[in-house]
Amino acid sequence: MALGARSEQRQTPMWVATEKIAPGPGSPFYQQLNAILAEAGFDRFVEAICARFYAQRSGRPGIPSGVYFRMLMIGYLEGLDSERGIAWRCADSLTLREFLGYELTQRTPDHSTLSVIRHRLDMETHQEVFTWILERLAEHGLLTGKTIGIDATTLEANAAMRSLVRRDDRRSYEAFLTDLAKASGIPTPTRQDLAKLDRKRKKKVSNDDWTNRHDPDAKITKMKDGRTHLAHKAEHAVDLETGATVAVTVQPADRGDTTSIGETLCEVMETLCEVAAEVERVREMPEEVVADKGYHSNDVMRDLATMEIRSYASEPDRGRRNWTGKPRERDAVYANRRRIRGARGRRLLRKRGELLERPFAHCYETGGMRRTHLRGHEKILKRLLIHAGAGNVALLMRRLLGAGTPRALRDLGRRLGTMPHALTEHVAALAGQWMLRLVRPLARTHAASTYVPTRLAA
Repeated sequence: MALGARSEQRQTPMWVATEKIAPGPGSPFYQQLNAILAEAGFDRFVEAICARFYAQRSGRPGIPSGVYFRMLMIGYLEGLDSERGIAWRCADSLTLREFLGYELTQRTPDHSTLSVIRHRLDMETHQEVFTWILERLAEHGLLTGKTIGIDATTLEANAAMRSLVRRDDRRSYEAFLTDLAKASGIPTPTRQDLAKLDRKRKKKVSNDDWTNRHDPDAKITKMKDGRTHLAHKAEHAVDLETGATVAVTVQPADRGDTTSIGETLCEVMETLCEVAAEVERVREMPEEVVADKGYHSNDVMRDLATMEIRSYASEPDRGRRNWTGKPRERDAVYANRRRIRGARGRRLLRKRGELLERPFAHCYETGGMRRTHLRGHEKILKRLLIHAGAGNVALLMRRLLGAGTPRALRDLGRRLGTMPHALTEHVAALAGQWMLRLVRPLARTHAASTYVPTRLAA
């Protein structure tokens, strides 16, 4: 074979027949996913629920609703955080073009089109798509609704601390420092003076006094890595028997866990009722709720006991308690304490650490949503619902195909390709150890024997 040289001259534009274009290898993952969605009637469903947001006769036809939701799923499957990145990836990849149903001569949707469609479709429509995915999981036995685990994490907001303004007079942080410098005796402070004053003064930036001019929903909070940043709080409810995400809510980052659990639990009940109406094996209401010690309080334990839901929440060390005038709270706290000390309670708490942290890692670390590129809780929740729904689709694909993402399927193929060689080496090593145990006694008694253990070991 001769060495090929790359030509530096560009070929002049010309017509090329589509049947002459060399096809790519494609992705069996997206082919299987398209087949599963087509068999379940995904496109017919989303077009039916989105038809009321479009004109019936006038206007230019928009992109299909199934393409919009597929592109948001691609954000999870490919680990793309921004909608600009999703649009660019879909335009560049032949595999994703085939997954979306676009030919080479057609232009894929731009990121601005995704923004327009997200603004047009309401929150209930996105929630219906999320519930439809849960129904498909329930049909395959991946959702029961009996034991629900609840946990929350922080998402970095698309807003900077330097854009903070005072709530009372809308002054910026720099103007606030300038007024402090003038009050301290510096008539015309420079930037160096302001920086020096800011370093020396005792700082305390509170959400009661400050807000962001671009994203009022973002709150000042401490992130998981210790940084102070503007963020949002995402709370997940996960089925601890299967790992499916049952509900997702976005709330202010400064809201405590004991306050935010009520909204998430209401979403869980509404979702389970809708799924149970279609699939009989799913419970309409959870029987058990598992949470960490951040959710433990007298009111939460009492409310769960009132709803006849068994709680398994880790109890923080609060010392000796005074239960005067609080008999219901006392009984609920003591009952929770007995449950978490039992064998089932310890098993559920261990499973909570595994199955509750896993969706966070899949959605926000490898899924690329740890930092939001949208502003406002409503916009973020619309994107997050489909993002978490794609995580549930990955759970279904893992059950049917053995891999939940295209990258996982590729790695699985590599492992299967090397398995015969690795298995042969493992069997040979076990056989060598067994022969050594058999021959060593003979070697001690027959020194002149031809059986040499070191030769067998080699």
